Amino acid sequence: MSPWSPSGMDQRKPSGERKRNLDLPQISFIGGGNMAQCLLRGLIDAGHEAGRLVASDPDAACREAVASLGASAVERNQDAVDRADVVVLAVKPQALPTVLQELQMPTDQLLVSICAGVPIAGIAAATAAAQPIVRTMPNTPALLRAGVTALCANAAASERQRALAERILAAVGKTVWVADEALLDAVTAVSGSGPAYFFHLMEAMIAAGRGLGLPDGLAATLTIETALGAALMARQGAQSPAELRRRVTSPGGTTEAALNTLSDHRTDQALVEAIGAACGRSKELAQAFQAP
Repeated sequence: MSPWSPSGMDQRKPSGERKRNLDLPQISFIGGGNMAQCLLRGLIDAGHEAGRLVASDPDAACREAVASLGASAVERNQDAVDRADVVVLAVKPQALPTVLQELQMPTDQLLVSICAGVPIAGIAAATAAAQPIVRTMPNTPALLRAGVTALCANAAASERQRALAERILAAVGKTVWVADEALLDAVTAVSGSGPAYFFHLMEAMIAAGRGLGLPDGLAATLTIETALGAALMARQGAQSPAELRRRVTSPGGTTEAALNTLSDHRTDQALVEAIGAACGRSKELAQAFQAP
């Protein structure tokens, strides 16, 4: 059974009379956990007035952490919504249906969701069909402001509202847009789950170095710094990853010996299948949040 109750589809929220300020917006977060705090910190550092930021959370420790950043912290979600030009949904996905159905939300108020796996249609079913909604998929490096976030908007979101959503997420890293919401399952598989793939590779490289006699700390330093350097080279974009690989692979050398072994074990195909499995699971999880 869908967690979005049928009654949510029949609700009509107040239209909201006050003019929305999309240039200097009041931004409210529903949920004051790690990702919300990261976005708040990024926005403040980017020059957004702390006095125009608020987060609601039932947990006192979260509210204290939000307040320590200079933003306002409230306990009731509705108090945050009432003050907002844009509301960022930053709660656990399984909690979102209940949270939304308890709110009275103007239909012109922009919603930006960072709740993984929750489709736009599910959010609209619990608010209003005309609600401007931008669904996003950030990844965990956003906690260090080194993330990448994919965004997708519904037809009700104006260009200015889309630009505002992008400004908010750009506070924690690079942003990209996808026109088709269905592609967010692939985004989840590649970048949402992606950090774990690199961590897994690092674990294996550290273990290999240890097995070859390197002290644990040295094996970790060599692995992590090499991963960072390789990523920075690829990020420059002067050459593709394939060309960079070719440039570091001398015929008959050590790198070629390693890559031949990886090829023998079909690691490329295994990774393709792994990312495909993540995409499939993302689609399955989204089904639980489909509107009835």
